Amino acid sequence: MQLNTDLNQTALVHAGQLDWVPSPSAGVDRRMLFRIGAEKARATSIVRYAPGSRFARHLHPGGEEFLVLEGVFQDETGDFPAGTYVRNPPGTAHAPGSDAGCTIFVRLWQFRADDLVQIVIRPGQAEAPPGRQGVVSAQTLFTGTNEHVVCEDWSPDAKIEIPHHHGLEILTISGSVLYGDTQLERWSWLRLPAGAPAHFQAGAEGAKVWYKSAPPLHANLCPLPEADYNEDGQK
Repeated sequence: MQLNTDLNQTALVHAGQLDWVPSPSAGVDRRMLFRIGAEKARATSIVRYAPGSRFARHLHPGGEEFLVLEGVFQDETGDFPAGTYVRNPPGTAHAPGSDAGCTIFVRLWQFRADDLVQIVIRPGQAEAPPGRQGVVSAQTLFTGTNEHVVCEDWSPDAKIEIPHHHGLEILTISGSVLYGDTQLERWSWLRLPAGAPAHFQAGAEGAKVWYKSAPPLHANLCPLPEADYNEDGQK
């Protein structure tokens, strides 16, 4: 499967308007934003766990990065409430699920092969970057090679520019954001290529956003298994 794979073009998905697509695990559904591959894929998705749903324990050979949007995500290491940011590097494993149900924004198989640091940042634990106009609060979630991940609250009607050199990926968590003439509502996902202007305006109620300044895909990504990915991105 290939979805939004032209990394030189702007990609926009209003995920809040999509139907949920079942995953192989009962009770776990997803809304796909970006995908290269079959079931094992380089993928960016919003994933919903029904109460009591779980995945069997599995490896993440290509790494996993996620932000808990709603509810409490769980695995054998503990509970991760809404607002928690996690990076599980290549080679880690877990058995994820949720007793009460949850929704997460997740990026799979998009780690550099040498990015081996595991990170768990719960609400209130992140460092705050220097303040800037229009930003009520901010959290720096991760900074690495050509990669900067931030969560910010924008004041009502604030005009915000996000500097980026290699590309930008942004998710509206709550509120609304105007990008040019396009309204980004809750769970709208936007990916901009390198050099694209990144000027935004928060809606009348303000906005909470997650964003990553980084290349759309790193040069030294962990390889996908040949059985799940070929030149055409098809199984």
